Amino acid sequence: MAKTKQFTISIENRPGTVAEIARTLGNAKVNILALLGTAQGTTGTVELVVEDARLAKKALDQAKLIYKETAAEEHELPNKPGALAECLNRLAAKGVNLNTIHATAAKGGRKAVVVYTVAAEEKVAAA
Repeated sequence: MAKTKQFTISIENRPGTVAEIARTLGNAKVNILALLGTAQGTTGTVELVVEDARLAKKALDQAKLIYKETAAEEHELPNKPGALAECLNRLAAKGVNLNTIHATAAKGGRKAVVVYTVAAEEKVAAA
């Protein structure tokens, strides 16, 4: 389990908004590891996990983007049926309540990665 940061960015729901965020981070040489965007009506959010949180903060601040930084946990899992369920069952058994979750694996790849934030950060230490 590795500690990481998740950035939740408030966005306007219009064409090109996510591209602008990706360009801002790309120009700052920040690699995006996970991304989830949701929108309803005229607004939304983009949740990002990046390789270098310090550089991401600097780029987001310079672009005057509104964001929230949250501690997150990253787990590498085998890329096989049931691996995610096993991981999440262990967390649930310890009382960990997830706020957000990202999971990804390349088709045919041997590993999957899950990144999550929790309701009570102190529960993570127990997991």
